[in-house]
Amino acid sequence: MNLDFALVLVVLTLLTGLIWLADHLFFRARRIQRAERAGKIEVNEPAAVEYSRSLFPVLFAVLIFRSFLFEPFKIPSGSMIPTLLVGDFIVVNKFNYGLRLPVLNNKFVPIGDPERGDVIVFRHPAEPGVTLVKRLVGLPGDRVVYRNKQLTINGEVMTIQGGAPLASGDLKCSTPRRDAVRYREDLGGKRHDILLHTGMRGPEGEWVVPEGHYFMMGDNRDQSVDSRSWGFAPEENIMGRAVATWLNFDFNQGCADWGRVGEGIE
Repeated sequence: MNLDFALVLVVLTLLTGLIWLADHLFFRARRIQRAERAGKIEVNEPAAVEYSRSLFPVLFAVLIFRSFLFEPFKIPSGSMIPTLLVGDFIVVNKFNYGLRLPVLNNKFVPIGDPERGDVIVFRHPAEPGVTLVKRLVGLPGDRVVYRNKQLTINGEVMTIQGGAPLASGDLKCSTPRRDAVRYREDLGGKRHDILLHTGMRGPEGEWVVPEGHYFMMGDNRDQSVDSRSWGFAPEENIMGRAVATWLNFDFNQGCADWGRVGEGIE
């Protein structure tokens, strides 16, 4: 069962705020008057009011920050290797593509649109409780073809260069397959690294991206479950753009890569 942290945060913020406000408007003055008539110097607050008064400003600040500015995410899988590694903690920009209401995810302030090549965090189309991170490959209206490990968009081949075998030391905390090869892909002017495996082949096919949707792919092309498998990502499912790694620690292996701290995501 996936816990919707945004929903929990909204509910707690509203609850503590309403308790604090109701007490301030209706009960606090009466409590003070009773204390004065009884000759008491201190006015004791109910525990619920005391906790709400202390917690509400903190919860409200966290809600505003993670809903409209930045939100942290942890990378659980290797589908975006070599760009993102298992154990990466990343920062997601929440305002690049417009401000959205928390939980409802409705955009109320349009600012910008996703661009080809962006690394995007979004909700799974079939399972909204699952959060994914992939690279945006196809924009609305694009014809995307992926065959023989080659990506083509609207008839234009996205060139790849390099072809250096990926050694285990390159990733420090991750051990790649022996047939892993790193390439540099030019995705319509945006260059980034991808990983291909000589002994594997990911899903292939041809797709036309419908309006209001995007085609997402993992940089670890042969080991990524993405739009080639589950279809297109709706615009309303987009949560933000991944901009930087602020920590790397793989709890399963007990391994950290401190060199990735503060590294930008291209």
